[in-house]
Amino acid sequence: MYDVVLLVEQELTEPDARRVVELHQDLPEPVKYHVVVPCHNAEAGVEASISALGTADLYGPGLADQRQDLAEAQKAIDSEAKDCTGRSVQRLRDLGQQADGGISHDRPIEALTSTVEKVGGREVIILTRPHIVAEFFHLDWTNSARRHLGVPVLHLLEQDEKRKS
Repeated sequence: MYDVVLLVEQELTEPDARRVVELHQDLPEPVKYHVVVPCHNAEAGVEASISALGTADLYGPGLADQRQDLAEAQKAIDSEAKDCTGRSVQRLRDLGQQADGGISHDRPIEALTSTVEKVGGREVIILTRPHIVAEFFHLDWTNSARRHLGVPVLHLLEQDEKRKS
């Protein structure tokens, strides 16, 4: 089995799924795709924003009162990420491929690394929207993955279906 780990920023579109599958169509062994969708941590995001603004003294204590709202927001974020993962996995399966997936609250590269180790991933594909500044300074997921993993890492830009008319 040739295990490929996909780190996706958002749901795989049909054209993206086809592109990924076409990359491996000539392999002599079966391929299995493992989709990883990083999931935002609502509470950590709010706390980081407050700290970045230098207003932790003013608003930090108020977070305790907002825990229930943040928990509900996290449930909604997790639900959408799970749906995104399910639809992405299904698109790969619709193309006759073996696929599974999951969400992670870890940092994206940590989630990617642990998935590669867990499944014995032999290749990584990262699908993102363009991130020009991060890519310029080599702070993007692809450059980070290349520094941390000993497997080939391919970066694909997600297809914008709206521009294809």
